Amino acid sequence: MKRFGKLKEDYKRLEKEYTAEVAKSLDLQYQYDALQAEYQNSRSQQQEIERLHENTRRLKHDMKNHIMVIAAHLNNGEIEEAKDYLSVVLDNLNRVYSYIQTGNSVLNYIINSKLEYAQQNDIQFKAEIENLSFAKMGSVDFSAVLSNSLDNAIEASMNASEKFIYISVMKKRGYDTITVKNKIDRSVLETNPELRSTKAESDTHGYGVKQIMTITEKYNGMVDIYEDNGMFCISIMIPSE
Repeated sequence: MKRFGKLKEDYKRLEKEYTAEVAKSLDLQYQYDALQAEYQNSRSQQQEIERLHENTRRLKHDMKNHIMVIAAHLNNGEIEEAKDYLSVVLDNLNRVYSYIQTGNSVLNYIINSKLEYAQQNDIQFKAEIENLSFAKMGSVDFSAVLSNSLDNAIEASMNASEKFIYISVMKKRGYDTITVKNKIDRSVLETNPELRSTKAESDTHGYGVKQIMTITEKYNGMVDIYEDNGMFCISIMIPSE
């Protein structure tokens, strides 16, 4: 009996130690995944900045040529030709994406890559971005929340008659908030109130919403989904402290 009792105590001790090691291993794995994601985001951001700088240098060079062509038309008295050429140049300039710079490398990369993609697909947008760290959130979770919110809005805008997205990242009443809105032709909440996740439907807002809610709850935050003035809106609020 004494031997059985000792074996039982040893078993419980080893089981406790094993559980602690497993928990430690999972925690290390999460930290490793977070660091790896942050590194990849930083690397992608640097490549994106270099590409945009190269586009800017190319644009400056092209502008010199454009000005010379316009000047030649004007010198020859070809006013209409100069106006037409200038109109084309201005139209092309409007399609050039301006890089948004914040103090958060993950935010920089996601915002700029998503909004540039939106612009390439003729989706108009307005962005109001404050320099927030979202310090409570791991970079992997922050990336998932922001990416899913923007992906839903962009995908839904592809089929909308008015392609417009509004995004704000700012502090409100003690919360770091992400708000994404996009124009809709009909009510999403009336036709798909449960926001079912399926890409087969035109109302694609349900895709990723469950993940957004799960991550937000993890940080004791809140998600508000509503419609206002012909726009589908999602607001994610994470406590600042």
